[in-house]
Amino acid sequence: MKFYLAPLEGVTGYIFRNALDAYFPGTDRYFTPFIVPDQKHALRKKELRDILPENNQVKELVPQILTSDPVRFVETAKALAEYGYEEVNLNLGCPSGTVVAGGRGAGMLADVEKLDCFLDQIFRDTDLRISVKTRIGIERPEEGYMLMKIYNQYPVSEVIIHPRTRKEYYKGEPHLDVFSELLAMSKHPVCYNGNLFTVRDYEQFRARFPQVERVMIGRGVLADPGLMQRLKSLEHAQKTGEDSDRKENGMEQSGSEIYRTGKQELRAFHDTIFRQYREIFDEDKNAIFHMKELWSYLVHSFEGSEPYAKKLRKTSSLNEYRCEVGNLFRACSLYPDGPVQWRP
Repeated sequence: MKFYLAPLEGVTGYIFRNALDAYFPGTDRYFTPFIVPDQKHALRKKELRDILPENNQVKELVPQILTSDPVRFVETAKALAEYGYEEVNLNLGCPSGTVVAGGRGAGMLADVEKLDCFLDQIFRDTDLRISVKTRIGIERPEEGYMLMKIYNQYPVSEVIIHPRTRKEYYKGEPHLDVFSELLAMSKHPVCYNGNLFTVRDYEQFRARFPQVERVMIGRGVLADPGLMQRLKSLEHAQKTGEDSDRKENGMEQSGSEIYRTGKQELRAFHDTIFRQYREIFDEDKNAIFHMKELWSYLVHSFEGSEPYAKKLRKTSSLNEYRCEVGNLFRACSLYPDGPVQWRP
């Protein structure tokens, strides 16, 4: 199984990616938060900083592009090729109202003829490999069948499917029955994305779809940075027979006995990210703001953390922030098997 980190705007930039790879190895492929080309720049300053090879220590990184303009897509892909990239990802999944209103992201799924023309042009004019990250429609899950027929017409390197519609955002359960049919329809490699937050979620998905060889996880890793490593160890145990031995002996939470996130390494992970945020931002309050975004997920790894998290959210100065982070780490234990009950 290959494990991918889903891109999340404002959180999974190069600083986060490098720290995750250093302290919790297990992710096979990373994707940048979406790049939005405009009329003046294929890559703006912030986006350029995020994709520069010297800023990225991860072994495999794919830039993601968000645009409905095929000319801008091609220009951006060519600019990325100059930095050594051989593949780009097309965002057809972002459900944000602002993005969709501009006809980008999941908004492109509303007009399949326009989407078909867009794909025809970018595949004709781009030398790089192109993968797509897609939802299964705007209003109805059944729209996914026509979308897959369109994707099958082009040399897509990979189809990453989040089996929800744009209308659903992240609510409800993914449409796994539709995903199953799309998986069978696809002429291209398929990666699954959606609601994999814990080892148990992954095991249930794996039992139903043993033929799937790639999964993408986002929010689950933000809440539990060691999740990918735990899943890697689970896969290894299943291959070597260790997992079967544990189950025969009545052990629960397969995978958790092999790898557990340690508080010391999680603190080092946090401190590395925070230190580097302080280096690139002009003011500490900007670094603290970005850390609070991460903490909105990470806090769920700790037992009884809510009182401390509440105080952390109210911090505004460097001393306050450091104090409350220290209090949380000292007072709260990590859930031994990760935040198994957490759902965003």
